Amino acid sequence: MAQASARHILVNSEAECEALKTEIEQGRDFAEVAREHSKCPSGKQGGDLGTFGRGQMVREFDEVVFTGDLNKVHGPVRTQFGYHLLEVTGRS
Repeated sequence: MAQASARHILVNSEAECEALKTEIEQGRDFAEVAREHSKCPSGKQGGDLGTFGRGQMVREFDEVVFTGDLNKVHGPVRTQFGYHLLEVTGRS
């Protein structure tokens, strides 16, 4: 079964998500931004979600994590929880 590891930042609005993505693309540390802004409890760990298999996350999340480029910030990705920035850190 395919496995992936990723980290994410969850916020309430697409605009906030875009602004944070710009900060990260300009050199700000993803984990630092996650700790400061993410609404998910994983934010305390820099957004780290650990390793998981297909179907363990919501569909929109899975699509990016299992097809997107590694070590690139993806998003905004909208789910029922809000807007996410995702970084796929590994996949097997």
